Amino acid sequence: MKHEGEIPRAPRRDRLLREHVHDPYKTRLKLPEPTVCPQCGAVFHEGRWHWAPRPSPAHEERCQACHRIHDRYPAGELTIAGGFVAHHKDEIVQLARHQEAQEKAEHPLHRIIEIEERNGALLVPTTDIHLPRRIGEALRHAYHGALEFHYEEEAYFIRVRWTRDD
Repeated sequence: MKHEGEIPRAPRRDRLLREHVHDPYKTRLKLPEPTVCPQCGAVFHEGRWHWAPRPSPAHEERCQACHRIHDRYPAGELTIAGGFVAHHKDEIVQLARHQEAQEKAEHPLHRIIEIEERNGALLVPTTDIHLPRRIGEALRHAYHGALEFHYEEEAYFIRVRWTRDD
């Protein structure tokens, strides 16, 4: 509300602006085309990574997935827990690897870093935020159980937890 004799002020411009998504592994500059990842062989062409024959000549630079794997710095993490896991571990690992293969065929940067057993649960860190959700939904579809998601937007990280106790 304006009062008589009050001097109008300009709007404040000193507010804190947060990045929408902060992914330290996202390429900041456009890569020269074609670029090949020397570790996995993925090819950067037309603005994205593909599985394709290695072009010659090609610039070499590690893709974001290989970089995350090397640094052991996941973008997603799936925890598979509960009594059901102990009796069906091999089936669950096979389902997770199958989902990874399907996703990775279309998106070379979507990979499982490793599958580790910890305190009776399976921990599955991934190089992207989509694969943990896809594996968790496949587990719920195949074996029912409870599925939870926690997405940290500013950190570009997702935690997914699937549990079944029996």
